[in-house]
Amino acid sequence: MKKRYLVIALLLLSITSVFIGVKGISPFDLFHLTEDQAHILLVSRLPRLISIVIAGVSMSVIGLIMQQLSRNKFVSPTTAGTMDSARLGILVAMLLFANATPMQKILVAFVFSLAGTYLFMKILDRIRFKDTIYIPLVGLMYGSVITSISTFFAYKYNLIQNISSWLQGNFATVMKGRYELLYISVPMLIISYVYANRFTIAGMGEDFATNLGLKYRQIVNIGLVIIAVVASVNILSIGIIPFLGLIIPNIVSLYQGDNLKKIVPHTALLGAVFVLFCDILGRVVIYPYEIPIGLTVGILGSAIFIYLLMRRKAYDV
Repeated sequence: MKKRYLVIALLLLSITSVFIGVKGISPFDLFHLTEDQAHILLVSRLPRLISIVIAGVSMSVIGLIMQQLSRNKFVSPTTAGTMDSARLGILVAMLLFANATPMQKILVAFVFSLAGTYLFMKILDRIRFKDTIYIPLVGLMYGSVITSISTFFAYKYNLIQNISSWLQGNFATVMKGRYELLYISVPMLIISYVYANRFTIAGMGEDFATNLGLKYRQIVNIGLVIIAVVASVNILSIGIIPFLGLIIPNIVSLYQGDNLKKIVPHTALLGAVFVLFCDILGRVVIYPYEIPIGLTVGILGSAIFIYLLMRRKAYDV
């Protein structure tokens, strides 16, 4: 799929997203907006659109980086304990700082997310049987252990409802003043593109990268920092969007290959298009109510994930 088609799809879905909602606003109303309509557009519809695009782009790109560094196509922030670690960090911030600000929560979540991802990479280094399916299963078990710790302390301190609200991504509550933390992801995406070639070489293995003069550990650490920052910001602002960082890079690599410098723009565009489509679908299926983005992406993403697994199995046979 060419980039221009993805750009056109992104523009069309963006325009559609702005004009979908309980309060009816049509494109023709833009020429004579009432005060209420202008307020809805500026406070709700446009911030929601911006947050959808940023979340779709950033989560897809960090999934791509994670797959490259781990050299496994089925590793992602949701199958390697990254999002689970970030959620545990937010819980710790709530327990230690009664009136923790969003920035304080992000900092604590970042530390836990980075530590959790780093530990998973260390576990990955010690696993001898590096089967394509076996590694993400280990990651899922690892994430489940972290989730059980979060659930235990949440029950103990009566915070289970708080952490439950982070389980599903939801753009319904996105409004002006509540999504701006997502902008932290933008410089991380720029750094990702700048270091794309280095991530590609690092994905070929430590020995190969070192022979080419690359500081392997430094590049891996930069990648882990990018992953941890983006994961922390997204889980605090939106929640968990399952399968996004897993399926989008796989779809792109099927028709573009594994050169990160080449496929980062395609991954970013397809991620934004996919999340926009799922969000619009969730808003029109049971209109005027809506289905959380975590559920729509989960349903479609799980179907695509099963297809990728079956395709991989058929290819291996």
